[in-house]
Amino acid sequence: MVSHSGLITVMQRAARKAAPRIRRDFGEVEQLQVSRKGPADFVSMADKRAEQTVMEELRHARPDWGFYMEEGGTIEGDPRKPRWIVDPIDGTSNFLHGIPHFAISIAVQEPKLGGGWGEVTQGLVYQPLTDESFWAEKGRGAWLNERRLRVSSRRDLSDALIATGIPYKGHGDIDRFDKILAAVAPEVAGIRRFGSAALDLAWVAAGRYDGFWEENLEEWDVAAGILLVREAGGFVTDFRGGDKVIERDEFLAANDQLHSKLHKLIAKAVRA
Repeated sequence: MVSHSGLITVMQRAARKAAPRIRRDFGEVEQLQVSRKGPADFVSMADKRAEQTVMEELRHARPDWGFYMEEGGTIEGDPRKPRWIVDPIDGTSNFLHGIPHFAISIAVQEPKLGGGWGEVTQGLVYQPLTDESFWAEKGRGAWLNERRLRVSSRRDLSDALIATGIPYKGHGDIDRFDKILAAVAPEVAGIRRFGSAALDLAWVAAGRYDGFWEENLEEWDVAAGILLVREAGGFVTDFRGGDKVIERDEFLAANDQLHSKLHKLIAKAVRA
């Protein structure tokens, strides 16, 4: 058995408790009650039920911690204690269209001295249909269930498979995306858009993808995934190669060899 902290056990328990209902709802997707949050941005009762289940389990384990959640927003806790960042179904549009590619994402974020929020120290991305549990702890590596993860070792962009997210109605800058795509696509073996940033980052950590870029993501989409990539030996920066990924809302992830190459292509494209 791989040794990990009790927090990982708590997070896995919460995700697995929500999973049976998610699987059941996924099998009855046409009967779900669905409402619109905004253009092409759907939320279903499945999200709300999953988030409630996860929140109750996490709160039972750490009753004085706060939450930052996709559906429930911010719930304040003891400001001296960490908070949970929760996305109950990352890839909701896939879920609602019967596409089996989505995940539960949970992260632990530490408070900063003097107020505000700092680094993420634990992260979990759980795929309820495959029972794949991608998890990481700061300084203790990244794992898929009981197997240690490492980012891919590919050095050449011509061999690399890169994941991304594409702007859609009401979200993102299609002209800027087109510039980046035009710069990256001719240099790589392929580009994929599967519709879950949490799983994209987990797959970079697992070496399934060689890199990933996207903009206009929320913190709950990426908090666990960023830690996974970094603990698997990869790099995550903004498009300028800096550490302001949340502030700039820019996310570029890859191993050390490919990251610098992708960074140069993307930085040049966005300056053009």
